[in-house]
Amino acid sequence: MLRSGPAGAAELGEQLRAAVAHMARWMDEYGGFSPHPALDVEVGALERATDELRTRLRENYPFFHPRYVGQMLKPPHPVAVIGYLTAMMINPNNHALDGGPATARMEREVVSQLAAMFGFDQHLGHLTSSGTIANLEALFVARQTHPGKTVAYSADAHYTHARMCHLLGMDGTVVPTVADGTMDLQALEELLRTGGVGTVVATTGTTGLGAVDPVHDIVALCRHYGARVHVDAAYGGFFRLIADDSPDGVAAAPFAAIADCDSVVVDPHKHGLQPYGCGAVLFRDPGVARHYLHDSPYTYFTSDDLHLGEISLECSRAGAAAAALWLTLRLLPLTPEGLGAVLRPGRRAALVWAQQITASEQLSLYQHPQLDILTYFPNRDRLSLVDRASAHVLTQGMRLPSTQSLFVATYTADAAALAARGHQVVADVPHGRILRSVLMKPETEQHVPFLHEQVLDLLAGGHE
Repeated sequence: MLRSGPAGAAELGEQLRAAVAHMARWMDEYGGFSPHPALDVEVGALERATDELRTRLRENYPFFHPRYVGQMLKPPHPVAVIGYLTAMMINPNNHALDGGPATARMEREVVSQLAAMFGFDQHLGHLTSSGTIANLEALFVARQTHPGKTVAYSADAHYTHARMCHLLGMDGTVVPTVADGTMDLQALEELLRTGGVGTVVATTGTTGLGAVDPVHDIVALCRHYGARVHVDAAYGGFFRLIADDSPDGVAAAPFAAIADCDSVVVDPHKHGLQPYGCGAVLFRDPGVARHYLHDSPYTYFTSDDLHLGEISLECSRAGAAAAALWLTLRLLPLTPEGLGAVLRPGRRAALVWAQQITASEQLSLYQHPQLDILTYFPNRDRLSLVDRASAHVLTQGMRLPSTQSLFVATYTADAAALAARGHQVVADVPHGRILRSVLMKPETEQHVPFLHEQVLDLLAGGHE
């Protein structure tokens, strides 16, 4: 059994050795040759350098551990590591079939699986190096299809949308949010009535709060007013697998409506268990390929089939990323019983911890979690004290001995946002930090009681 984390290190090492040996045998099939001596590295020097590397990597936070509930970080699944390293031995480039015929086919297969997960009957898409680049491509197509029109996104949408609109020379318009961090539909409709909106970005899982915009309602409004809908599902997209309205699932309607949208972005390097960077962009209309048309005098010559570089703004892309995702989905498919079973524990952890916070006299829940991101704050009467207590939990938790340490994050909120959610806190400062925890590792579910008690202990024992 190949297990994740330190428990699976020995078996992972065996699998990696087997992968290296197999690829070396394949290379030998083309005949031996003498490596150039300029590439030789003295083993002693290598050992010293790698020892320094390993020492410096210890300066990281323990992203792998259930007590790390700070940012949306976790190591890739060991299967993804095996897939990536195996392909990296030959380092294919998925820009053209000339540079990565095998991994390009794998990319097409995994992109088709992602499209099926979102309900696209037909599609055009590819992997990207990040969600940022994937969103850039989606907004590029939005500009080409609706020139001169603005892009609308919520106040809590990822800041990449404003940045990419600026990069593309487009106007971006911020739509206010309602009390749960989702897009204000009334404000959106007022904006759509002006006729100046070409594309609306709906987010299924804001990176700050994990809020899920009502995609189904946004689609209806946009179709009525003639606007496109792009879904930024970089963080929350894989929750489509457990979007079933069940007690440990998430709301079905927003995720089901993605099938009716024009484009969607998802990051396999988040909940898809992949190493950075692996994003993906998908379009429901394959005809948008016309916006990418270009030619090259030195590529695209080994096949008349469509090369992935012909439908991508990026050029060189790691074929190893496609191999890693392909291998992962062979073993943990995009089904509720496959990858979905990896997401449910994090969802349950958020719900259980939210209940414990609600029952606590020391903490308050900022808002109910819609995915697996939890926001909460120490009960204090003034915002400056909330900020100070939150900062204390953040800093002092990291300073505890390794076996007791706690790693959370913070989220900046103002008094108006707190009041909108029913929290009465005196605004003696313009804004302050509250606590935020991302519960994306399935092992975290079993650690929720410890996490909760550790936060309480830090609040009780500290000098804020």
